Amino acid sequence: MFFKRNAVQGNASGVQFINGMISFQGVKLNVFCFKTDGILIDTGSQSLLEEFKPFFAEADIDQVVITHSHEDHTGGARHLQIDYGLPVFMNEMSIRECAEKAEYPMYRKLFWGNRQPYKAQPIGESFTSRIASWKVISTPGHAEDHLAFLNDDTGQLFSGDLYVHPKTKLVLREESIPTIIRSIEKTLTYDFEELFCCHAGYVKDGRQALINKLGYLYELREQTLAFHQQGCKEKEIQKRLFPKKYPISYFSSGEWDSIHMIRSILAEEQ
Repeated sequence: MFFKRNAVQGNASGVQFINGMISFQGVKLNVFCFKTDGILIDTGSQSLLEEFKPFFAEADIDQVVITHSHEDHTGGARHLQIDYGLPVFMNEMSIRECAEKAEYPMYRKLFWGNRQPYKAQPIGESFTSRIASWKVISTPGHAEDHLAFLNDDTGQLFSGDLYVHPKTKLVLREESIPTIIRSIEKTLTYDFEELFCCHAGYVKDGRQALINKLGYLYELREQTLAFHQQGCKEKEIQKRLFPKKYPISYFSSGEWDSIHMIRSILAEEQ
């Protein structure tokens, strides 16, 4: 199997970043990690580690913070811990899982590699970097352990996978649209403007971008419930709202699919 990999580095509003990209037969995936004020936010995937190593080697880092335990965000954690002696902090609920051999579907290992075990420490509700204070915001929905990090001094929000796309078309089986809605609502109560997303990258007007996404999810929920009240089954609702099919749904044997969005909305109403 031939996977194409590459990575580009850059700087946005004082934050250094690397964006790694991997593609195979029409499926293109990417992931960012960010460096600011001695903090590295997420570590990319194990499959992109060789592309990310120059960025890690040049970065002046004191500590690593993880938004959530998915393999495209934690694949470089062991390397940073073993080779550079850096402490890694994340949501306490996933520390035991990440200290063990990774277990996730084969197609994800083909794209993102086999995440190696690492030892993390609980991040708590806040932390400090060299000159800044940070809030840790619990934002489940995409993953149960998902966190966002707000730099109180700069007003920059590092949102992990909370944003990703303004109009989400498909999600993982375990994701919950109602939970994501609540997480976005919660995040919008904080004071921030710029947003750094681990897949969309730098979003200058991040607050408005999240507001727009929230409006889209509100509308999706309303449409789903309206069709359901008319007697439509979940597959018929999916056909009406998401007629397009994506290659990742086939590669993942349905783990990524728009039907999970419909089901999570209907499940909360039952």
